[in-house]
Amino acid sequence: MSDLDALRRALQQSPDNVPLLLLFGESCLKESNATEARQTFEQALAIDGNLPEAMLGIARAIQLLGKRSEAIVRSEVIVERFPGFAPARLFLAQLLHAEGREAEARKKYEEALILDSGLRDPDLEEEIVNKKPVKVTADARPVQEPDMTADGAFESPTLTFQGVGGMEAVKEEIRMKILYPMKNPDLFRAYGKKPGGGVLLYGPPGCGKTMLSRATAGEINARFLSIGIHEILDLYLGNSEKNLHQIFELARANTPAVLFFDEVDALAADRNDMKRSAGRTLINQFLAELDGTNGSNEGLLVLGATNAPWHIDPAFRRPGRFDRILFVPPPDETARKNIVSLMAEGKPTNSLDVASIAKKTKDFSGADLKLVFDLTIERCLAQAMKENKMHPITTDELIKSAKSIQPSTKAWFESARNYAMYSNQSGFYNDILTFLGITKPGN
Repeated sequence: MSDLDALRRALQQSPDNVPLLLLFGESCLKESNATEARQTFEQALAIDGNLPEAMLGIARAIQLLGKRSEAIVRSEVIVERFPGFAPARLFLAQLLHAEGREAEARKKYEEALILDSGLRDPDLEEEIVNKKPVKVTADARPVQEPDMTADGAFESPTLTFQGVGGMEAVKEEIRMKILYPMKNPDLFRAYGKKPGGGVLLYGPPGCGKTMLSRATAGEINARFLSIGIHEILDLYLGNSEKNLHQIFELARANTPAVLFFDEVDALAADRNDMKRSAGRTLINQFLAELDGTNGSNEGLLVLGATNAPWHIDPAFRRPGRFDRILFVPPPDETARKNIVSLMAEGKPTNSLDVASIAKKTKDFSGADLKLVFDLTIERCLAQAMKENKMHPITTDELIKSAKSIQPSTKAWFESARNYAMYSNQSGFYNDILTFLGITKPGN
């Protein structure tokens, strides 16, 4: 009896054993049995919806089935939802390399190594890392040095709220809490208030938090600097704190500016969950920078985006730090129409009924809608090559693809609902309950 058969028989006796399901799924992948692997990982997720290992297993199975575009989108969702899960970043780097997107692949590979040096892939490293000189630490792990020149770091966004479809309630909150103070600094100073400060954007992955941040900078003609965790984290003791301070100093010297931290929960994790003192030191540095201990933050708006606000140290929510918290829900129907229209631009389409597509994609994130288009385009391309003529993208084809996809936001809301119901003493997550139409007992 093969090892795979032995595991299969064990599962018949214990079908709800999640560790056994994961082990069997991995064994299926090793045997290139992609279909059974995917079914097994989906069974594990049905038991526990927060298993990045199972989500990654599904993405790997999909890649084995030749659907690389879908595997990339699924991997991006895992990276956004579980920023500390290094294997997803490595797999995404491998997929991006296969697509010829070398710069993106190199970035994801370096992030994976910073999180877990044991994931080194010598073949991939030879292809995407050794082509360009990088800083190497004592144990030969590559890290990226941030470009600390204003010309190399900042954007001057032309995107404004007019270019962001839907999400009117969120945009109005940003106007009231962020834009008006930044546009009328003298008025606010008269009342003893300084323009700027910190705002935390949270919600499901792929729902436009980065785009909203960039549009916020465009609304006030401010410089925009987007920071990823790979630009701060360093393996040398004390270097992460120096990188963070440099970034804040650069932003302070170029106000008005919007400093955007993506995956901020990876830099601002709850110190009670940390075993390493190095992580606590970085958090203390971050708090000092937000407080303006090392320089004035007037005219500097700090935006943080996270899929898991409940994992952020409570100290970050005190006045003067990330004291304004905005929920960014999945795109509403108006926003989905806009996204579909943008994705259809420049592609061979046949009188798309954008409204119908938007109605059929309730709860879909922007990343989910991209996957809908990728799957449809793959089918249309196959048909075009078979018939040797253009096969246009139709409304029916897109809706067919949408029906084959589960919105990635559903798993996020399953977790978020529990936090909003049972770990919400301060009411930070009431917007989640409102969005879900839930009334807490006693309210």
